[in-house]
Amino acid sequence: MATLTISPEEEKRVKGLGFLSNKGTDNFNCRIITVNGKMTSEQLTAAAEAAKKFGDGNIVFTTRLTVELQGVPFDKIDELREFLSQHGMTTGGTGSRVRPVVACKGTTCQYGLLDSYGLSEKIHERFYVGYHDVLLPHKFKIAVGGCPNNCVKPNLNDLGIIGQRIPVFDEDECNGCKKCSVVAACPIKACKVEDGVLEISDKCNHCGRCIGKCRFDAITDGKYGYKICLGGRWGKEVKIGQAMSRIFTSEEEVLDIIEKAILLFREQGKTGERFASTIDRLGFDRVEELLLSNELLERKQEILDASLHLKGGATC
Repeated sequence: MATLTISPEEEKRVKGLGFLSNKGTDNFNCRIITVNGKMTSEQLTAAAEAAKKFGDGNIVFTTRLTVELQGVPFDKIDELREFLSQHGMTTGGTGSRVRPVVACKGTTCQYGLLDSYGLSEKIHERFYVGYHDVLLPHKFKIAVGGCPNNCVKPNLNDLGIIGQRIPVFDEDECNGCKKCSVVAACPIKACKVEDGVLEISDKCNHCGRCIGKCRFDAITDGKYGYKICLGGRWGKEVKIGQAMSRIFTSEEEVLDIIEKAILLFREQGKTGERFASTIDRLGFDRVEELLLSNELLERKQEILDASLHLKGGATC
């Protein structure tokens, strides 16, 4: 049987559909998109069937919570995509675009401080799906973490969200106990009793673990919120994202900040650079100023209509 010759143009085309060349072979890995890692049992069964029918029978899971079927021949790609679509699944997740969203299990985890599944599904629909055809300077990764445990490393993404619960401390109720139950409950030693009263330092990461622990009701409640980190990046040049100066209190605020960050990256980013580099050039204070204003949203259509980044920087 003659070996199928695949042109660079065709390889690039199917890569844009989520089919990456399987190194050392003539076959491809098919990247199936999940919504923050969730699939139905029916979809998993269908994916397993597709792996046998169109690939080499192997399924792997990526760090972005997508599913890859290995060993797919080039001439089976269209048939495989049609099979997957019949089961409510799509392929993709490549290129200089908003990438599939990742989220921890904060919705059901004992430490979760926000509905990470619900929020990430909204982000998926509004930005992964809604901005699918918007070209950016490079890939743009978003992660939703339910608490400061950072299991999905939100601060190593271009934009990361971290659930917060800020303790409300009533100093008048504090008895300055020598064996303070709040101090004992704090996992990062961010508080101590000084001069007969509890002091909570700036080290507090708002995990909420101290709430309800005081025997004299000095901390009975906490304010829920969202910390947003900008400009994180892993890879050959790791950078920890910087937190914005505000803690946000509503999902709509968070969704608007994400949209403004994407618009800013599209307009101000240089083709080939990650968002972290854009922030370094512009300065974090200037970026935050723009994200907290409505200027970018007011010019949204102008930014989206601009002919920019026709050849982005993402290679996978």
